[in-house]
Amino acid sequence: MKKSYVHIKGTKNGLVLRLDDQCAYSELVEELERKILEGGIDGKVEVQLHLGNRYCTDVQKQQLIRVVQDTGKMLVSKIQSDVLSIEESNKRISQQKCETYVGIVRSGQVVCSSGDVVVIGDVNPNGRIEAGGNIYVLGKLKGIAHAGVGGNEGAVITAAYFAPTHVLIADKLEIMSNEQRFVLKHREQLCAYLNSEGEISYGHVQEIRKLRPCLNTFKGGS
Repeated sequence: MKKSYVHIKGTKNGLVLRLDDQCAYSELVEELERKILEGGIDGKVEVQLHLGNRYCTDVQKQQLIRVVQDTGKMLVSKIQSDVLSIEESNKRISQQKCETYVGIVRSGQVVCSSGDVVVIGDVNPNGRIEAGGNIYVLGKLKGIAHAGVGGNEGAVITAAYFAPTHVLIADKLEIMSNEQRFVLKHREQLCAYLNSEGEISYGHVQEIRKLRPCLNTFKGGS
């Protein structure tokens, strides 16, 4: 019996097409075309393509999208691959860097880092910190902090004294006001992060180990 190269799974958000990553690309396209034509789908449905460990060029990805959307009943919403491109790999390496700024970030000043940034000092009102990774302020944070620039939703913002005017993580923004009662009550040793619903939440710095276990990379001690 011939091995199937295309596995279709239904979800509440549409269909997931898992494509074999070991067969020849031409054989994969041939089977994908056949299964799409077999169809049996009423209405329009969103489709996610999972490529596994197969590397596809942009041209090949466009061909797969055309095959799926050719009948007009399917719309490719996402292509997922376990293979990192050179650009993605370089981006991850860049985000893992850690830079240190010593001094006061004054009003109108912007401190930027592609990875993590540690500020040994205060961030004054209208001072701004931007980081592709995490932000650690070992002083008073009273300005604007944007962690996860570029879409890193796992980034966190911490401060010894947490009183920012604006908190941004990835593409989420929160303008601080009297509604953040937890922050108003607990200014010292706080952190901001995105919760499981993708919204900005706040907690004590001690909670980071549980919230973001991957941040703990120290191998020594007991």
